[in-house]
Amino acid sequence: MSVAIRFAGQVSEEHKRYSNKLGFYYSDELIEFERIAANSPDRKIKIKVLPDCSVKVAAPVDSSDDDVLRAAKKRARWIYQQLREFRKQLTHITPRRYVSGESHYYLGKQYVLKVLIKPDQAAGVKLLRGQLEVNVREYTTERVKVALESWYKVKAKDVFHKRLDAVLEQALWVDKRPPLRILTMQTQWGSCSPNGRITLNPLLVKAPRECIDYVILHELCHIAEHNHSERFYRLMGQVMPNWERVKARLDQMAGRIFNG
Repeated sequence: MSVAIRFAGQVSEEHKRYSNKLGFYYSDELIEFERIAANSPDRKIKIKVLPDCSVKVAAPVDSSDDDVLRAAKKRARWIYQQLREFRKQLTHITPRRYVSGESHYYLGKQYVLKVLIKPDQAAGVKLLRGQLEVNVREYTTERVKVALESWYKVKAKDVFHKRLDAVLEQALWVDKRPPLRILTMQTQWGSCSPNGRITLNPLLVKAPRECIDYVILHELCHIAEHNHSERFYRLMGQVMPNWERVKARLDQMAGRIFNG
């Protein structure tokens, strides 16, 4: 089945409707996005620009395509700027080969990868003298990648639990330590379930500690306020007054972390 796109915007208001793909023109550029069903009860239309330069708009299922297009066009300048920033990041990213000499992030710093072939030892990773040493019994890209990803997950679990304990003192509305889950996600740093369980992406451990704290506090604020309401942002401002600067720093790294 073919999928086409509905267009709207400055160049032409003529459009056709197909599937859940929509689009509009801004500054002579076609901005395409995927419409998805919103899973929050606040009935707001929410827009996400992802590090791979895709755009998703979550809207209530009974919202018309015209309503969704109008909402997206109101944020057109922001979407356009986000796309430019992510594209700029992607131009500096080369495909990972997982060979000695590559640089990989951990807690916001770059470390040089050193691959060691040790047939008699189990695969493993050590952070030693500014290098990430990866031992594998036999070299393949996949073996090094798997070893490194396993190491990141172990480190993420330890770091995230410690940072959660550290910032809980600021979240006075949380009466008990929320359960924490580590889950690899393609487009999110974290989430908070309706029952208060926090899920964090292990890739976040590549970011600086203040960025990790920002994501955890963001999800803790969702325990009190499940949507991005005015009250939610007031809470964020109270527990992290500089959260916008920290978020911008994390956004700037997102392309390199997710795609690099």
